[in-house]
Amino acid sequence: MKSRFYLKFTGRYLVRVVTLLIAVSIVSFILVSLSPVDPVQQYVGAVPNVSVEQREKIAEYWGLNDPPAERFMNWGKALLHGDFGTSLIYRRPVADIIKEKFSASLALMITAWIFSGLTGFAIGCLMGIFHGKWQDKILKKLCLTMCSIPTFWIGIVFLMLFSVKLGWFPMGMSVPQGVAAEDVTFLQRIHHLILPALTLSFLSFANVALHTREKLVDVLESDYVLFAKARGESRWSILKNHGFRNIMLPAVTMQFGSFSELFGGSVLAENVFSYPGLGAAASAAGMGSDVPLLLGITLFSALFVFIGNMLANIIYGIVDPQIREGYMNESNNR
Repeated sequence: MKSRFYLKFTGRYLVRVVTLLIAVSIVSFILVSLSPVDPVQQYVGAVPNVSVEQREKIAEYWGLNDPPAERFMNWGKALLHGDFGTSLIYRRPVADIIKEKFSASLALMITAWIFSGLTGFAIGCLMGIFHGKWQDKILKKLCLTMCSIPTFWIGIVFLMLFSVKLGWFPMGMSVPQGVAAEDVTFLQRIHHLILPALTLSFLSFANVALHTREKLVDVLESDYVLFAKARGESRWSILKNHGFRNIMLPAVTMQFGSFSELFGGSVLAENVFSYPGLGAAASAAGMGSDVPLLLGITLFSALFVFIGNMLANIIYGIVDPQIREGYMNESNNR
């Protein structure tokens, strides 16, 4: 029974991810094709002595003169063979650029993801414990304010305060300027990572905190918690035995659901701090009409977000047996 369930579960997600990638490919290719930016002009840059014949040869080499449907089919066939194309900006294979840039972005997003989850959960628990008191009111107003502040504005404020005025952190980049890659120490990388990660974490920690607060308040006002108080259980015992167990799953839901927010916010954070990650590469590809790189990053980001949501569903089943049984019953009825 379980083997059949896992087989159906895996097959259903494979169908979903293939369908998602096809839809994202079509929509992204159409939007990029409608862009007013001339790829040939972006490729040659500010070189003044490029003749019309040379421009035509460049366009023919990149297949820009072919009909859009034919270009899409050629790109799709190459993609099935593992060839994402060559970037017009970096003059390198798109797969190599994504691999290189994502390693930098992954460190940034994981650090921000962990920090936002722990901070949001802790602040949400504090607000729930002190529900209706001055601590709850102050923290709630702070979280509501943070939800409305754009990421790039927070990054600029952090740069002005911690880098320019106080001098605690560097102005940007992922490594010190003028230092060879093999000579950069781990502490130097962490030093350059803290401020961008802190900026990116502000994107989602307030949502986690507010959601955790509401769930904890509901738990603390439930009948079984009131009964536990009547039996003389301490506040810590109630939180440990009833509160944390019931609010853990909603917190996990919010945290894994923030993958798309983190990926989107990394574009702004990386541009503010000149951080050489995948978000900055996506921004450069969009501004430069680098179709192969932009499509490759779009597909990769869609796959990344899909995997995050899939992991969340798997963790739901592990944490909550009722959800796992619901998955199995749904799979058996199909």
